Amino acid sequence: MQHEKTDAETSNRFASALRTEGQGLKGAEPNQRAAAHEVASLPFCGMIRAPGLRGPKGSDPDGEGTDSMRWLSLAMAAASTAVLASPALAGKDLDAVRARGKLICGVAAGGLAGFMLADSQGKWTGMDVDICRAVAAAILGDAEKVSFTPVSGQQRFTALQSGEVDLLSNNTTWTLGRDTALGLDFAGVTYYDGQGFMVNKKLGVKSARELNGATVCVPSGSTTELNVADYFRANGMTMKAVVFDDVDQIRGAFFAGRCDVYTGDRVRLFATRAANAPKPDDYVILPEIISKEPLGPVVRHGDNQFADIVRWAQYAMLEAEEYGLTSKNVDEMLKSDNPSIKRILGVTPGMGKALGVSETWVYDIVKQIGNYGEVYDRHLGPGSPLKIERGLNRLWKDGGIQYAPPIR
Repeated sequence: MQHEKTDAETSNRFASALRTEGQGLKGAEPNQRAAAHEVASLPFCGMIRAPGLRGPKGSDPDGEGTDSMRWLSLAMAAASTAVLASPALAGKDLDAVRARGKLICGVAAGGLAGFMLADSQGKWTGMDVDICRAVAAAILGDAEKVSFTPVSGQQRFTALQSGEVDLLSNNTTWTLGRDTALGLDFAGVTYYDGQGFMVNKKLGVKSARELNGATVCVPSGSTTELNVADYFRANGMTMKAVVFDDVDQIRGAFFAGRCDVYTGDRVRLFATRAANAPKPDDYVILPEIISKEPLGPVVRHGDNQFADIVRWAQYAMLEAEEYGLTSKNVDEMLKSDNPSIKRILGVTPGMGKALGVSETWVYDIVKQIGNYGEVYDRHLGPGSPLKIERGLNRLWKDGGIQYAPPIR
């Protein structure tokens, strides 16, 4: 019954807006004028032409149907808004997470410092891990209600397709082929990266253009393997690929001298050098970046609401950073008079209902995990052993390309 009431209220509101637009704004009540302006500002208003359809007599003096376009557009806006007002419907993946009481997240076997790594007690930490925890906080209200399943580069997509895991958050590159052919959806970009090369300093190499004839360690079934082959071919060089299924095997082979070159996402190279090299100072990361590597979480096709929650959990962390909301001040910020902050934190309700979660979903994420900047600094930036510059992963207003659509 609440659903019917919401739709009826919305329809009445926009019917009033339609009448206001047809009669002119002069003399209208303030709330009618506001509703009329809101409808008229929707993106498709004024874009539809319907010759022969007329508004009130005398309202179309040029005879070209200008006012009729307005009327038809407003009618469509009213209908669309009534539909949008309906609460989100849960799908099978979201239902499974709620029934189970925890989220199952696929992470990389062998781990990766800064992104996903298990300590001696089996506790996983890292940026990709925190994305999973943010999703758990949004759905279940508790960032600890998540378990982690290690999967290899070859097994990860099968594990997701089969339902073994609910989502992947393991440094997976978003490509057209993966997004279309595998029955998967990418839910945003956690980290913008590019592929590079690491070599031992004793090799005496300053540029990737000097690697002709080198042996290169690469992971099987990855964009890394394809990119490096393309790069060598495009530059008229030859290479010998030494392919491994497991990242631990790659590290062991490279540091044992079986390969001249270790190639992968640059952040992976920095992490490997810091955490796994016998003597980190003996290794150099070459300056060339040979690809675009947008890394982010992946879900199955078929449950749009679950995909939306995964996507907006990450966007919420970016929005929180932009508005200065942190794990330390979020309780105080509940008292803010800023309408955007009130809406984001659920003080002004509506966003949680639209997503199908608690109105405190953003508060829960920020309080328990932090904003995007806090997460970055903790695992990759100044507060971590890696100390990687944010670069492209700065907020858009700080010269980067991390950008979240508004929560409104």
